[in-house]
Parts: sequence; structure tokens; C-alpha cells
Amino acid sequence: MNGGLSIHCVDVASGRVAAGLRVAVQRLGPDGLPQGPLVAEGAVGGNGLLQHPALMSEAITAGGYEVRFEVGNFYRAQGVAVPEPAFLEVVPYRFHIADTTQHFHLPFKFTAWGFSLFRGGA
Repeated sequence: MNGGLSIHCVDVASGRVAAGLRVAVQRLGPDGLPQGPLVAEGAVGGNGLLQHPALMSEAITAGGYEVRFEVGNFYRAQGVAVPEPAFLEVVPYRFHIADTTQHFHLPFKFTAWGFSLFRGGA
């Protein structure tokens, strides 16, 4: 059985989940760079999660992935004054899945000036 992938986003500057944050997931090619069509994309929901059916399906296979978080546009949409370009426009995170029976939970905690991203427990 496939363990899947979950992505949970929290704007720690406001202390709220990052509803509306745009996120994209793409596979990495043999050269370690994003390649091919997106596996998943969308906006984070009111529960702080990126809800996309591919993330909990057989679409998540062994290999490398990049998740991109559109932080600059998120803060602009919130009415927060950020420089142009923002200090953090897009945050890419590359990781690899070896055992697809495990669940991979990625908590993304951020402000306009920094972030924390790691494999959490799920």
C-alpha cells in the first residue's frame, strides 16, 4: 500500500494556517532538476493542507520530488507589504522517497523572511 505525501502549511507570522498559499509538486529527473508535468498543484485549504488526490495515491512513487511554495504572492494577497521582489518569492524543497509504504508528511512553517521545512511524523 502507498503511504502518500501530505503538505501542511502554517504562516507563523500570523499564527494561522496558510489558506490560499499556492503549492506545486513535480518529479525530479535523472539530473536532479524538476522535469515533466506537475504531480499536484493547488492552494492550501482552510485546514492548512494541500488537498490533491494524487498526493495520497499510487502517483507517489519512489524517486525525487520538488515542492514549490509561492510565499511572495501569498503575502501580497494577504495585503502584507513585502519588497518587490519579495525576500522569499518561491521556496523550492527537494527530497527523495525510497520506501513508498511510508507516509511522508512535510510541515512548512514560514514568514516573509524565513522558513522551516522537514519530514514530520504522520
